[in-house]
Amino acid sequence: MKTFEFTIVASGLDHEDEHFEDRFFEAGCDDATIAVARGAIILQFARGASFLAEAITSAIRAVEATGAVVERVEPDYLVSLSEIADRANLTRAAVSLYSKGQRGEDFPLPVARVTTQNPLWDWTDVAFWLFERDQLSPDAVLDAMTIREANARLEEGREKQHEKERARERERLYA
Repeated sequence: MKTFEFTIVASGLDHEDEHFEDRFFEAGCDDATIAVARGAIILQFARGASFLAEAITSAIRAVEATGAVVERVEPDYLVSLSEIADRANLTRAAVSLYSKGQRGEDFPLPVARVTTQNPLWDWTDVAFWLFERDQLSPDAVLDAMTIREANARLEEGREKQHEKERARERERLYA
C-alpha cells in the first residue's frame, strides 16, 4: 500500500457548526487535514491505497457521506510554467525554453489564457511530453490522468444534476 496526497475541495456544509469536523472524522476522513478557505471546504488527504484512483474514490465517498458536495480534486490539471517546473522538479528557465520551442520540440500548446502574459497548460499533456523525454516517471503521468479523470466524472455528475434541475424548471413553467 502506498500513501497518496491530494486535496478535495467541497461545499455544502456549515463550517461553523459545532460538529463540522466530527462529521468528516466519523465518515472516514481521519486521514485529512480540514480547512476552510473563501467559503470552500478544503480536505488535504494523505490516504493509503494501492492506486491513486482507489484513494480518490474512497475519499470522495467519505466526503459525500458527510452531506458535503465534492467540487473537485486537486492538484488542478491547469498549470503555469512555474507550476510545471515545481511538479517536474525542473528549473523554471528550462521549462520556459521548452515552451518557446528553444529546447526540445513539440512542447504542448497552452490550453487556457493563451493570449495573456500567463497562459496555462494541461498538466496531463505536459506530463506525458516530459515522460517521453525521460524527465518524469510513468507514475506521475498516471497520477495526472487519474486526477483529470476524477474531475471529469465530477463535472459530468454536476452537468446531469443541472439538466435534471432545468427539466424540472421547464415542467414547472409550462404546467
